[in-house]
Amino acid sequence: MTISATSSSSLIVCFGEMLIDFVPDASGVSLAESTGFLKAPGGAPANVACAITKLGGSSAFIGKVGDDEFGHMLVNILKKNNVNSEGVCFDPHARTALAFVTLKKNGDREFMFYRNPSADMLLKESELNMGLIKQSKIFHYGSISLISEPCRSAHMAAMRAAKDAGILLSYDPNVRLPLWPSKEAAIDGIKSIWNYADFIKVSDDEVEFLTNGDADKEDVVLSLWHDNLKLLLVTDGEKGCRYFTKNFKGKVEGFAVNTVDTTGAGDSFVGAFLVSVAKDPSLLNAEGKLREVLKFANACGAICTTKKGAIPALPTDLDARELIKSKAK
Repeated sequence: MTISATSSSSLIVCFGEMLIDFVPDASGVSLAESTGFLKAPGGAPANVACAITKLGGSSAFIGKVGDDEFGHMLVNILKKNNVNSEGVCFDPHARTALAFVTLKKNGDREFMFYRNPSADMLLKESELNMGLIKQSKIFHYGSISLISEPCRSAHMAAMRAAKDAGILLSYDPNVRLPLWPSKEAAIDGIKSIWNYADFIKVSDDEVEFLTNGDADKEDVVLSLWHDNLKLLLVTDGEKGCRYFTKNFKGKVEGFAVNTVDTTGAGDSFVGAFLVSVAKDPSLLNAEGKLREVLKFANACGAICTTKKGAIPALPTDLDARELIKSKAK
């Protein structure tokens, strides 16, 4: 797939991992007790890339998968979702990553990962599609790609190239503690690139993890602010989200839905937000516009929790607008 001049003007490039989530076919049981699993494509940056195109935006994914059936399946899923996959490499010597996801009764999750090492960890700087990165309006990434070399160096090179080209940087740390050597290593690694980002999205749980404080307290949240930041977003699950800019701050209510699986909810939220910013960067300075966009993003996140898996559950623009309309009655 080649990018036309019109689509590249609002292109969002997502960098990092794409993997297979194995989700139990019954909620509320441990991995050991589960009798069967549903195979679902996952990996936060890939989820965001698909969320963007599902909402009518333009996205590309950069990362590495195994040259195996799962790797080719994942790239085909990107293509089916109209995500540009020119930046994906196949590794003939490493497998595509797997994650087994335990679903608790409330739809929250616990993860068990199989990466020893997986292909996504082995992406090298020399394999980066820099041309694709430099065409983008926004470069989005997480923190899992920072855990080990050579992927960490590739991440840093891609991020710096985007920054030097004047591209907006979007960071969702997406904390997965089992993948890091220790809690301290996770906090240090996640914060090592904190000051590069123009937008940062964190969940209330991640605020508590990164600050060792109460996420409900504004001073705790604002301890995560840095001078180059344009927008700090905190997602509070079904309660909605909070936003902080240099000039204004506030809260946008969420949507109560029948939650089945929270996988991908934050990615759906991020995708919806990034689509809107790519089309109209001025909303970062207009509180009314930003609140409308965040209401839409909250609706997208809520809808994503009503089905199992991340990419299969991502909503369309119409889905989100119908939820907003139904709750407005």
